Formats: sequence, C-alpha cells, structure tokens
Amino acid sequence: MNDTVERHSRAEDVQALLSGTLLIALGVAMFTHTGLLTGGTAGLAFLLHYATGIAFGKLFFLINLPFYWIAWKRMGRVFTFKTFAAVALLSLFTELQPHVVRFDALHPLYAAVAGGLLCGTGFLILFRHQASLGGFGIVALLLQQDRGWRAGKVQMVVDGVLVAAALFVVAPERIAYSLVGAVVLNMTLAVNHRPGRYIAM
Repeated sequence: MNDTVERHSRAEDVQALLSGTLLIALGVAMFTHTGLLTGGTAGLAFLLHYATGIAFGKLFFLINLPFYWIAWKRMGRVFTFKTFAAVALLSLFTELQPHVVRFDALHPLYAAVAGGLLCGTGFLILFRHQASLGGFGIVALLLQQDRGWRAGKVQMVVDGVLVAAALFVVAPERIAYSLVGAVVLNMTLAVNHRPGRYIAM
C-alpha cells in the first residue's frame, strides 16, 4: 500500500477555491431569495442582513476577520491565506450575483435542499484543499484534527443553535425550511469528509 500523500498543485488549489466558493454563492442566492438561513458565520451574516439590510457579502467578510488569528496560530499561514481568499471570493461572488442570477420561481423547500447540497459540496471542496470559510468552520476542523470529531457533525450542532436563535428575526416556517437546509449541508460533510478518507493536501 502506498502511504505517500499526494499534494495539490497551486493551479488545483486555485480551481478549488473558485469552484467551491461559486457553488456556495449559488446556494446562498437560493437561501437569500427564499428568506432562509444557514449556520456558522454565514448564518450570523444572514441574520444581520435581514435585520439591517446591509449586503450579505460585506457582513460575511467583516464577521470573519477575528477568526483569522485563530487560523494563523493553529492551522498555519497557508490555511489562513486560502481561507482569507475563499471568504473574499464568496463575498465578491455574492455581491456580483444579483446582476447575473435571478429566480422567477423557487420553492423554499427546494431551495433548502438544493442550496444545502450546493453549499455542502462547496465546503467539501474547500476542506479537501486545506481551506474553509472561516468562523466556526475553523473550529470544526480543529476539533476534527484534535479530537477526531467529524467536522460535519460539529458544524451541524452549531448551525442548529444559530438557526433556532433566528426565531426572533425570521418566521417559524422559514426556520423549518432553514433547518432542512442545515441538515442537508452538514450531512453532505459528515458522509464525505471523514478523517483519513481523503489524503491529498
């Protein structure tokens, strides 16, 4: 058995950052159009967006700033740089997206399932290239490394708490759909992102 770890090239990392964040941005567009939420720092950005009207992309970028220190100390400068680039790309894509994507009809249940799957797949791509979207994603990856806890399950607990807190801002029906989206997103990670299953770096 070959135990050599295959490392991604810079071109592969760039492709992953672009494709992963673009998939997540499309999922975010579905959530935004139907008034849904998600968890993590993105969920907090959604809550503030709905409460204040400030663009999601701007809020998401600002909320993530304190987490870069944790990433730098524990995950290293390469991970931190990739994460900063991913957050910046997602913020940019979500700012530009209303000019190129519009939905004439989109049921919230479909948005929850398809958007959750898109976001989960995007996160999976980022995680496999040693990047994240900051915030609680960094904490989830640290716990997976230190304790062996699956990142998807950790993120699911955090997301459930944040979505439940949104009851003060969003209608209960939208919260129910949002919980479906959170489950789909995090089950995608829990099933596909397990320690030792994917060894390329």
